[in-house]
Amino acid sequence: MKRHVINALGVLDNPNRQLESHGDDRQAMAYSSSGQNVDARSLADARVAGLTAVNITLGHVAGSAEPFEATVADIAAWDAFIRARPDALLKAHTAADLDATRDAGRIAVVYGFQNTEMLGTSLDRVALFANLGVRVIQLTYNGRNAVGDGATVADDRGLSGFGHAVVERLQAEGVLVDLSHSSEKTCLDALRAARRPLAITHTGCRAVADHPRNKSDAELRLLADKGGVVGLYFMPYLRLEGQPLAADLIAHLEHAIAVCGEDHVGLGTDGGTTAIDDMAAYRAQLAAETELRRTMGIGAPGESADISLFLPDLCGPTQFQRLAELLAARGHTAARVDKILGGNFRRLMQEAWA
Repeated sequence: MKRHVINALGVLDNPNRQLESHGDDRQAMAYSSSGQNVDARSLADARVAGLTAVNITLGHVAGSAEPFEATVADIAAWDAFIRARPDALLKAHTAADLDATRDAGRIAVVYGFQNTEMLGTSLDRVALFANLGVRVIQLTYNGRNAVGDGATVADDRGLSGFGHAVVERLQAEGVLVDLSHSSEKTCLDALRAARRPLAITHTGCRAVADHPRNKSDAELRLLADKGGVVGLYFMPYLRLEGQPLAADLIAHLEHAIAVCGEDHVGLGTDGGTTAIDDMAAYRAQLAAETELRRTMGIGAPGESADISLFLPDLCGPTQFQRLAELLAARGHTAARVDKILGGNFRRLMQEAWA
């Protein structure tokens, strides 16, 4: 049977389309999702990569647009986008949908948020978004919101009273709680409060690279103890200086396996499967994006236009197969590699969504 390849946080976009000019109000549309950068090439690349499911970020993450309105509009846009491509995509509601796409050569699109600001102060919006098909909700981005503190908040107060209620309601509605981008105290508070397994969909290991976007061993160990799964990203924070490469990712993966066990580690690349054609244009866009994040106060330490947001030796449609080969060469069994590539997140999603 074909194995699952599940990107616990990623995109289906063709990044070369994103190099085209943006609208004037970049802050208003910052991190606003839509299908406009997904095309035949990126969908074909995802299929070649063996991707069976990807958790994409919808709606408000940051920016000046009204969070609730922007999020509802984005869900509607993605619903229409997927309906128009039934041979390639399926909106995932259950773990059975993940199996159906794997067996049919389609891709399951998991609707996810990377913030909770679209909830406002209304717990009832949790059910609203769950009924609209949102299956993963991240509690915070880098800053502080009504739920808790993000990774770059200096005076870490942890999960708020409202945040405790949100975690409880999310799990009651069968939504997978994502602790990526959270502060250490918010992460630990949520894990202790949880009744079902949770995820950290995209992060690194702080013991390997001491960066606020990475998770401590205490967070990783408690996540595993609660039955959760951590997804390792292909991002600059895998090392503190210079461009990360595949070897850096493997160092984080092997540390996470040592701390969590092989049943609790997966991938959340925070990227796609289509390669960049014009690196000069990419560098220019990355410089503008880095500056925008700085001015909006949502950047993380070490973000630089000199460091790509992908691993140069582990990118494009071959990235998952290449990673599997590298892990096998280091003595990891085929069964363990299958768990890392998607089996563990498949299990977690079934438990969280039930």
